[in-house]
Amino acid sequence: MARPLGKPLPGSIHLPRWWFGRRAGPLVVALVIAVALLGRACRPAQGGSDWARYHDRSFKVTRVVDGDTLDIDAPDGDKRTTRIRLWGVDTPEMRKGDRAAMHYAEEATRYARGLLEGRRVHVVLAPKRSRGKYGRLLAYVFLERGGRMFNEMLIEEGCAYADRRFPHPYKRQFEDLEKRARKQAVGLWQTVTIDKMPEWRQRFERRANGP
Repeated sequence: MARPLGKPLPGSIHLPRWWFGRRAGPLVVALVIAVALLGRACRPAQGGSDWARYHDRSFKVTRVVDGDTLDIDAPDGDKRTTRIRLWGVDTPEMRKGDRAAMHYAEEATRYARGLLEGRRVHVVLAPKRSRGKYGRLLAYVFLERGGRMFNEMLIEEGCAYADRRFPHPYKRQFEDLEKRARKQAVGLWQTVTIDKMPEWRQRFERRANGP
């Protein structure tokens, strides 16, 4: 079972009462303040304010856009909600304009809505990068703190591909889960062909299989 990544350091330090007795002079008080400030300063800098606002916190899912994209009840700039793009997975795209839905898109979206929409989830950010190219928050989403990671569940159920395009802490683990789902012909792996995959995945498959 995957566990959340490292927690930020606490913003304050609680000391026993005897520290503040008669023997605790100005030097001790100054030391306590300095340590507390250092704890704040040593919080991971990844993602800046995103890390402080979202990492290791729980939010309600207000909307599931598709299998790997959802909104949570936290303001983001002038928006009332924050849009999350699940890190390390890629589900088939739903219909958009004249573009038809991809193979297994509706099933993946239905699976995500059934498990996430309207419930509270636990959000964990990956180190070094918190936003994607479209400004969406990149995150691992857990059904509860310390519980199942939904990113993994999508791959296990054959609703998503392990996204090999970008490095992240769970990349190898996600790839192993995909190999197992593919071998067992779970979900999209029952009937998908290379031409039905996302373009990036088609390129990967053709390179892997050779000319």
